[in-house]
Amino acid sequence: MLDVPDLDTANRCAVVTRKGGAREVIAWQTGTARLLPRMLAGRKSGPVFLTDRRARSSPARNDIDPSTGRNRLSYRRAAELFETHTERYGDGPYTLHQLRHSRLTHAAEEGASTPVLMKLSGHTSVRSLAKYARVSDDGLRQYQADSDPAARRRAGR
Repeated sequence: MLDVPDLDTANRCAVVTRKGGAREVIAWQTGTARLLPRMLAGRKSGPVFLTDRRARSSPARNDIDPSTGRNRLSYRRAAELFETHTERYGDGPYTLHQLRHSRLTHAAEEGASTPVLMKLSGHTSVRSLAKYARVSDDGLRQYQADSDPAARRRAGR
């Protein structure tokens, strides 16, 4: 859960509530930093991702945007929207789960350490993380080539 008051747009981070109620800081890159102001549309409180309709009377107060009365976007609806918008890609549609795997795998292939990957994914167990961050053979070869001390010395000449 990410509520607007927890956003620190200047430092590209926010406090989120994970499963089980744990709160921690997440950080994002340029693309997200550019997208957030459009999504918030000047709102100062409430959930970031909203449905296109007003909330029923039963949701938790934190799930309703106080200024619009709209409900927080459900995971199921977010997944549906994501799949619909990625159908046009040659091997799409993609799922949010694939997106999660992909982000962690790319970070691992770029040499992110296990603690960084765990923080990025929100996992508390290396065993859980290993299911998501699967480095490809090509990724391993590229990492080895990029981190080879002899190759770095040759490139510095």
